Amino acid sequence: MYDPTVFENLKVAFENQVYDLDTIEREIRIIDRSDLMDFAVLARKFAVQFTLYDLEDVSAEIMLEATLRDLADEILETPGGNPGCSLTLRFQKHVREAATQCPRIEEVLSDIWENEVLVIQTMSFIYGDDEFGYLNNIEVKFRTKINEENMREIPDFLHSVLDALRVLQTI
Repeated sequence: MYDPTVFENLKVAFENQVYDLDTIEREIRIIDRSDLMDFAVLARKFAVQFTLYDLEDVSAEIMLEATLRDLADEILETPGGNPGCSLTLRFQKHVREAATQCPRIEEVLSDIWENEVLVIQTMSFIYGDDEFGYLNNIEVKFRTKINEENMREIPDFLHSVLDALRVLQTI
């Protein structure tokens, strides 16, 4: 009998909660979704991107990834293995004053997740188009893997993501 992997179980749990926030609660608007199998490295990746329902200036993307090692450790029940999934958030926001806004963004996101994350901000711009300033691609990488034991935490996690979106709107 087929036994779903940690990745599959977490993906379904995240999908259910996120789609409820979109279709039932009307707190968010999903703008993109992907579910990928990378056959070159035998890895899985699920991502869902959304904005707040009434504020679309900042987007959030939740990315769940499992490597070949993660899947093998789980399926083969490797002694001492650490099966689980990596969790990353990506926010996109336009900024005009990077020198003041970027440190504030890092501080806010580190406070929300109590320094359990690594915040990486990558700025880009279109040459000749100074009107919008920079596009800040903000990655929030969680330092530990997650597994099925973390499923009860998904609703609280998603509310923290929504709080982060609201705060990022004001920076």
